[in-house]
Amino acid sequence: MSCILSYRDRRPCVALVDCNSFYASCEKVFEPKLKDRPVVVLSNNDGCVIALSAEAKQFGIEMGTPFFKVRSQLHRNGVRYFSSNYALYGDMSRRVMQCLSHFTPNLEVYSIDEGFLDLTGIVLDDDPAQLEAYGRRIRDYVYRATGLPVSVGIAETKVLAKIANHVAKKWPEQQGVFCLQSLNEQQCDGVLEQIPVRKIWGIGSRLSLRLETRGIKNARQLRDANPGQIQFGLKMGIVGKRLVLELRGEPCGDLELIQPKKKEIACTRSFGKPITTLAEMKQSVATYIARAAQKCRSQQSVAGAMTVFFLTNPFNVRDPQYYNSRTVKLPVPSSCTSELTGYGLRVVEEMFRKGYAYKKSGVILLDIKPETAVQGDFFDSRRRSEDSRLMKTLDKINRTMGAETIQYGAAGVKPGWTLRAEFRSPRYTTRWEHLKLVRL
Repeated sequence: MSCILSYRDRRPCVALVDCNSFYASCEKVFEPKLKDRPVVVLSNNDGCVIALSAEAKQFGIEMGTPFFKVRSQLHRNGVRYFSSNYALYGDMSRRVMQCLSHFTPNLEVYSIDEGFLDLTGIVLDDDPAQLEAYGRRIRDYVYRATGLPVSVGIAETKVLAKIANHVAKKWPEQQGVFCLQSLNEQQCDGVLEQIPVRKIWGIGSRLSLRLETRGIKNARQLRDANPGQIQFGLKMGIVGKRLVLELRGEPCGDLELIQPKKKEIACTRSFGKPITTLAEMKQSVATYIARAAQKCRSQQSVAGAMTVFFLTNPFNVRDPQYYNSRTVKLPVPSSCTSELTGYGLRVVEEMFRKGYAYKKSGVILLDIKPETAVQGDFFDSRRRSEDSRLMKTLDKINRTMGAETIQYGAAGVKPGWTLRAEFRSPRYTTRWEHLKLVRL
């Protein structure tokens, strides 16, 4: 599929494509019998509800509700529940973004289920009817290619595109696509009046309360406010001023076509069951170091420092409590798993105390910089070129054969402390053994 490119001095046009109930929709793709059934997805360790299909929302289940509190309600109402399957969700997200890249040369991957598309000049003459038709082409193509339903909002700026996407998703008559640029001034005012300030992108509960006390309760009122008053009077700074300008159709920032590199990389998890031994704690920390180091290498970076921490369950007041953390400054910045693991395990040995039931551990890589900016140390005894080749080979194998196909022995083999995921669906798109079978 090709794009119709004609970039002249045109009216700016941005589309926001957002997957509907993304996690729940991913679960439905490979189970057709779930098409119209309510589905919820649970957090790590099956702790609480983190995603609901549209059908599940009708039962009054709220995000963040502990699973044990609603389990009987889910059974009574025939709601299917799944453990988080992030390998599946991540791969489905990649497929969606690949589909969107067919419709524009400028795509910003905003989150796992959202992407901004620069459509300026894509549709000749900026015809609103053609823009809406183009949005429907995007929606239909993504659904045919992935089985995932999406909503498409089209407007002149990213903030307005967010609002248009909200309308596309919440107003059934729009059938998943809404173009603000197809409205006249009076119609546009009517739409913005129906959007509370708390629903505007970038405005949280505190800011919305501050605005409402000044009589600014919807998007139209914020658009018509004095930018200087918003910036200085309400102390919202340059972000508040840009919100006002974007609501007026004036773009205040380009799309981020290249995702910025992370300045910190954290890998932390709660255990499936409490651990009490030093050996188990070492396994968990080694596992998280390996994952964090791989993320660091994936953005061609190295870390100059690393924090390791672990703690008991603060909500279990009957048990003795313990928390400790330590930051190690590396002599030479590195992303080599074996080197980082060596430092991390020494720290664990120093911090670990017997007699406690530990609930969680984690690793944070700090002082991250490009790998090309590293200055060597004359007294450094490591063969870093060999480390680099080894890590590239390790990453390539795990990328093609599946995550953690090869890992260091310090991480253990099938440890018992890993996350609970009793209801996780197969990893249909990333594991050969989980491929769907079709019998004729």
